[in-house]
Amino acid sequence: MLNFRIIARFFSLALIIEGLFMLLAAVVSFIYNEPASILFSGIITIVTGVLVYTPLRKEEKLHSNKEGYIIIVGIWLIITLFSTLPYLMTKTVTNFTDAFFESMSGFTTTGATILNSIESQSHGILFWRSLTQWLGGLGFIIIFSLPLLPVVKSINIPLTLTDFTGQTADKIHPKIREASKRLFTIYLILTLAETILLIAGGMNLFDALCHSFTTMSTGGFTTHDYSMASIANPFILIVLTVFMFIAGTNLTLIYLGINSGIRKISRNNEFIFYLIICLVFILAGSFILWHESLYNAGKALLMSSFHLVSTITTTGFYSANYNAWGSVMIVIIFVLMFTGGTAGSAGGSLKIIRLLVAIKNSRVEMRRMIHPNAVIPVHVDHRVIQQSFVYNLLMFIVIYFIVICISSIVIAFMGYDIITSFSTSAALLGNIGPAIGSFGPFSTYHSVPQWGKWFFSFIMLLGRLEMLSVLIFFSRGFYKH
Repeated sequence: MLNFRIIARFFSLALIIEGLFMLLAAVVSFIYNEPASILFSGIITIVTGVLVYTPLRKEEKLHSNKEGYIIIVGIWLIITLFSTLPYLMTKTVTNFTDAFFESMSGFTTTGATILNSIESQSHGILFWRSLTQWLGGLGFIIIFSLPLLPVVKSINIPLTLTDFTGQTADKIHPKIREASKRLFTIYLILTLAETILLIAGGMNLFDALCHSFTTMSTGGFTTHDYSMASIANPFILIVLTVFMFIAGTNLTLIYLGINSGIRKISRNNEFIFYLIICLVFILAGSFILWHESLYNAGKALLMSSFHLVSTITTTGFYSANYNAWGSVMIVIIFVLMFTGGTAGSAGGSLKIIRLLVAIKNSRVEMRRMIHPNAVIPVHVDHRVIQQSFVYNLLMFIVIYFIVICISSIVIAFMGYDIITSFSTSAALLGNIGPAIGSFGPFSTYHSVPQWGKWFFSFIMLLGRLEMLSVLIFFSRGFYKH
């Protein structure tokens, strides 16, 4: 039988943490002499959490994996629900559906927005939007894993579902709680480092901090209309590109690199594959943009690097209308929507490790066709990958594309063309945000019908929580016994 008391306890704890971060946004509103609406939102969220948590604070035992999945998926839903309060109380949006969509886009680090005029919003709201992405990336995952670990350590529950330690990472510390603290410290330091560099490039403190939040989380929200199109400083675009690449890298691997040297990173198969993908497509994109006389050589390299790294890492920043770059570049951008960052990063989509193992398994299967009796395992980082893991990985990829196809049909039913339908499906499930076509750069999701926004919110949640942890709720077996 499900222990609803422990489930409610963790929901309430999530609300308390969320409410405390709302107070940070309230401080920003106070600094800029804005109404105290976000402060009231934070108080409501904290009080609700405390009222539920107080009588349940001694509950510490989960009875089954089911409770773990309910906690993880439920947390994302409940923090999204209460995140609508700042949007509604500040009258940023006029209806609950739009507020929920914007909140879900934030916490899932998708970056899709229904706001037609971002620059007209209050500083408090702009800060809250950016902060939700920073929390939804790795921040909230690691913060919340600290109190959650003692409860679920004895059962097989994937705490983050995106596996922030990475599928192939070494053990970085015998105590996972301590490791989580160190990973969060790295996440915080990288955020501050980017903020300093952006300020050095000419950004004000507010914009620099907000963009650092949304870069390190691979979120893509900005404080300006049309993303980075108004940024004329190449240095800022270079800084953003570098930190988008870092944000797409396994946080554990960065930790190991700091402690064990760069050789630890250079020997990681997934990182090398990630680096190769970025370099090959950046060079190819640069040549295409230069050959089509769209930019000179230097600008072509900058534009290609910025936009393709943004797509690969699922950040979703843009500084130009890539819809006008021609069919070859559009196809490249669409293909890269299915890559994602490395395991253990905040990036979405399929993830590099899945692509790497799938390619290696394809090579192994071809060798088995020639030598049917041979035992040929799949290796990553000189370690054998269990066949069960390979099967699960391939199953995930198949289900991923099934969801893409189904959601594309639904989007087409709304009246959008085939390019818009498929690219939007990929952009939402991959937590990228901007798509190709009607929802490409310089466009928002404001025109989507109300029921469509709920469907889009569901797709974003599927992508953030690795699909299966959400789809399991549609299985009859989940509700038996």
